[in-house]
Amino acid sequence: MRKLPPLSFILATGFGLGLLRPMPGTWGSLGTLPLGYALSVAYGPTGLACAAIIVLLLGLWASGQVVMRSGVKDDPRIVIDEIAGQFLALIPAGQDLQLIFFAFLFFRFFDITKPWPARRIDRHWPGALGVMVDDIVAGIYAALLLMGVHLAGFG
Repeated sequence: MRKLPPLSFILATGFGLGLLRPMPGTWGSLGTLPLGYALSVAYGPTGLACAAIIVLLLGLWASGQVVMRSGVKDDPRIVIDEIAGQFLALIPAGQDLQLIFFAFLFFRFFDITKPWPARRIDRHWPGALGVMVDDIVAGIYAALLLMGVHLAGFG
């Protein structure tokens, strides 16, 4: 009988989304969209914000365990950070599919480019904090840009 991976690994990899190739972070963000939409329908922006906080807290524990076990600071299989950040980026989108699409694009852009202070956090904060918080910054930037785009009448 095959041994199951630890709960921390299952959570950190977004229930396996982080094992998909190529670009596991993109798969983690993309896989978050249906759940984010459902949370938005059921609980609105408050539900998405609460989900982001819960995932952040779970992610601090889970990614910390994976980093400790693997010795890899930011293992690409860890996508729970993308899930938390994507939930934040989705807050201003509501149930508008066009805005959800832009929330995804904006989040991926900021997660990949890591504008200040995300890059500094990613490089200098230890362990799980560095893994998780740079994506929280990317999610906040994406949400702010999405609000601006929406207010400007583009979405």
